[in-house]
Amino acid sequence: MTFAAPARSEELTGTLKKIKDSGAITIGYRDSSVPFSYLDGDQKPVGYAYEICRKVADAVKTHLKLDKLEVKLNPVTSATRIPLIANGTIDLECGSTTNNADRQKQASFTNTHFLTATRYVAKKDKKLDKIEDLKGRTVVSTSGTTNIKMINEANTARSLGLTILPAKDHAEAFLMVETGRADAFVMDDVLLASLAASSKTPDAYAISSEALSKPEPYGIMLRKDDAPFKAVVDAATSALYKSPEGKALYDKWFTQPIPPRGINLKLPMSEAMVKQFASPSDSADPAAY
Repeated sequence: MTFAAPARSEELTGTLKKIKDSGAITIGYRDSSVPFSYLDGDQKPVGYAYEICRKVADAVKTHLKLDKLEVKLNPVTSATRIPLIANGTIDLECGSTTNNADRQKQASFTNTHFLTATRYVAKKDKKLDKIEDLKGRTVVSTSGTTNIKMINEANTARSLGLTILPAKDHAEAFLMVETGRADAFVMDDVLLASLAASSKTPDAYAISSEALSKPEPYGIMLRKDDAPFKAVVDAATSALYKSPEGKALYDKWFTQPIPPRGINLKLPMSEAMVKQFASPSDSADPAAY
């Protein structure tokens, strides 16, 4: 019986070789993607996706049998995140980046860590939980978004008889619900949760359980065509999500007060997220969830 010899550093390729040779891994973080990756009161990166990236870095250190691994931090924006992954400046991008077919042409994604969907927020006392509950109501959404297109399509398809108002931005749309000019605001559920949590009376609002869209997967980006590195990252994220630690990490950032202001997004795991954590996937296809 023969055993494969342990991998020597010169046999490593791509990102794993780069990390082994430099003794460092570089994480790209966002400064205001609450609660995924943002700066706390001390201007240090924190967040749900940021913590996942730190755990991936630990797994890479173990895989490469390094005594220590320096974790370098590099800020990224929605405009710079893909170029900085592609040119090797950062090795992992932790934020709120949607994994879709177009982006997969430029980068790879590890297992999905969040699923967003188009829902609506309304005052709890209106009891608007299902789309049918909106019949004859006035709803608002932000101009130029896919969300306003979805509510217009649902209005026609379901004969809801809605009055649909456009708002110039998310803040104006939420204010219209706050002041009673609209019954509900249609948008990505995680953005709605942040707006409600930051309002004067967070407990007065509820997000619909029924969604107007299929789930959109968020994933951590890494360089394209680097199968050995992706295998390590996928194994690390899969093990985390399947473990009790994965659920605890989700709850910490989505159902409990978070820094720096102690807001609580009150966004428990959806059924789709529970299934995703039980059987992790890196699919860009919303139908897969």
